[in-house]
Amino acid sequence: MEHSGENSGGAATPSPGRLDWVDVARGIGIIAVVVGHVWTRGPVRDAMYSFHMPLFFLLSGMLSRPQPIIAFARRQLFGQMRPYFLFLALGIAADQLIEPLKGNRPIFRDWPQDIGPLLLGGSWLAGPFIIFWFVPCLMMARIIFNILLCRWPDPLDRRWALFVPPLLAVAYGLGQWTQHSPLGMITVPMALLLLWIGAAWSRMDWQGWMVLPLALFALAGLAGLFPTLNMKASDYGWPLLSIGAGVATSLLLFRLSAQVAPVAGPVAIIGRASLTIMYLHVAIIHYLSPYLGKGALLALALLGPFALDRLLRLSPRATRWLL
Repeated sequence: MEHSGENSGGAATPSPGRLDWVDVARGIGIIAVVVGHVWTRGPVRDAMYSFHMPLFFLLSGMLSRPQPIIAFARRQLFGQMRPYFLFLALGIAADQLIEPLKGNRPIFRDWPQDIGPLLLGGSWLAGPFIIFWFVPCLMMARIIFNILLCRWPDPLDRRWALFVPPLLAVAYGLGQWTQHSPLGMITVPMALLLLWIGAAWSRMDWQGWMVLPLALFALAGLAGLFPTLNMKASDYGWPLLSIGAGVATSLLLFRLSAQVAPVAGPVAIIGRASLTIMYLHVAIIHYLSPYLGKGALLALALLGPFALDRLLRLSPRATRWLL
């Protein structure tokens, strides 16, 4: 995700060369993702699921600007799918070692038949690999969104208003039609919508009156008044309401991130390691949940990948290939 030097919707004053509030927002988002995977049922899980995935799509949309189509697509494909396959290979290798030590069979054990599901990814990946749908989905949505931005650079252009309703219909219809999602592609239409909302929001100025309606909508989602989201399965709860609550929560968190950025250094540092945490935290939870309490799992699922991220950044080659 590239950082832009522009003010996003009046939400923050950018620091030279980097938007600190973006790292804070990503930190809040990835902590919510991990919490939602540690507490797998109940009100805490539902509250996290009500916004944690929309937050990342919205944030990416806020930072999007039209870029040369071919160069951008090539950069996305190599920059995102290379770490995707490397982390996936590391996870498979770890699973072949860890599950037999626990007296279980590895998740992928029928070779070469399992190559097909591995390449399909998305809904074919379970257990420690359930989060791997997100990066290819975001990548494809960004490539398509960039093509559209090059054609209609202003997200507030009325032509976007004509494009959004059929996009919404496709997004909700796909989830009703099938649960099969190769590389998370079933979620791309809703991801596109969220990218557009983020881009449109970045063109607006923050107004004080926005707090109340956003807060009411966000609280309804967080409190479970609307069915929560499962974006991997293209389950968006009640049409418009559930996803709207997730958008409202995310926009308020962006505003909060701008306000606390000067004193939220630790959260920003977590945010800069969000990709590594995204890929690895589920595996830690999956393998250790029989042996540890929720608090210990949360700490290890955040700090373990964070420590690895710091180690990887010591090597320019490892940074280039994995980050």
